[in-house]
Amino acid sequence: MADLQFWPIGADVSVRDAFGRVLVHMANVRKDWVLLDADVAGGTGAKPLVGAYPDRVVQFGIAEQNMMAAAGGMADTGLIPVVSTFAAFGCMRAHEQFRTAIAYPNRNVKLCCSHIGLDVGPDGATAQMLEDLATMRAIPGVTVISPADANEFMQAFQAILEHEGPVYMRIGRSPTPVVTEADAPFKIGKAKRLREGTDVTLVGTGVAVARALKAADMLAGEGISARVVNMASIKPIDADELVAAATETGGIVTAEDHNVFGGLGSAVAECLAERHPARMRFVAVRDRFGKSGEHTNLPAAFGIAVEDIAAAARALVKG
Repeated sequence: MADLQFWPIGADVSVRDAFGRVLVHMANVRKDWVLLDADVAGGTGAKPLVGAYPDRVVQFGIAEQNMMAAAGGMADTGLIPVVSTFAAFGCMRAHEQFRTAIAYPNRNVKLCCSHIGLDVGPDGATAQMLEDLATMRAIPGVTVISPADANEFMQAFQAILEHEGPVYMRIGRSPTPVVTEADAPFKIGKAKRLREGTDVTLVGTGVAVARALKAADMLAGEGISARVVNMASIKPIDADELVAAATETGGIVTAEDHNVFGGLGSAVAECLAERHPARMRFVAVRDRFGKSGEHTNLPAAFGIAVEDIAAAARALVKG
């Protein structure tokens, strides 16, 4: 059996490419899980598994609510259902079924959804799920994961299969720079400090992590020392890392491809409000629906680009 192949730092890779690769690999490694698909394997990145192991895929067609309810029943047999669809359908259309048939009875189901945030690009507002972190982390007992890149996604997928209980994990669609090492195991509930800094901390999740690193480079040229933290585990969140940032640096800027309400910024603020209040700025979509456009252009149009992260940090340090 071939080892799982990771990508080099700096490569531009779509997380959905990582989804297909890790699915095929884990089909060799473990026999206790099955993929549930809603006729979108080409869009989510799951198609390699459909071709290599068709007997490990259960096709539901465009019937996401039925698929979610069936996943709950399958979990009771000892199988681990990995449910895959677009986030607009998995987090919204089938939200009640996920909540009632999976989360409420604490069934061991993993929901992996693509088409999240402005990262979706040309598909436009109806497919650009900017509310998923808010809707999913509000459900009791659900673990919520947002990997930074393809390498971290493959590590996280293995971790969520080991984890007992319902999980929601994001799958990015567009190419994004690889910023995490291949030999960095993923631990649910733990953040990764990617860069040291003393003046401000940039806490990013998903595609915003690479942008935060670029923003830190920009700020360094201005004499501002920015720490960068990759917060892939939204729930549970790493309170110790956040308290350290609040204590040791001048404030925290959160960065995410999500609505400003209910996402990473809200989770960080909730955590620190109870443990160590800190000065904060939030780089997120400001309560708007997305629109069709290239994934390379939309961040600037919606205020979540590298320059916006740097500007928020600059204002925090100087304010």
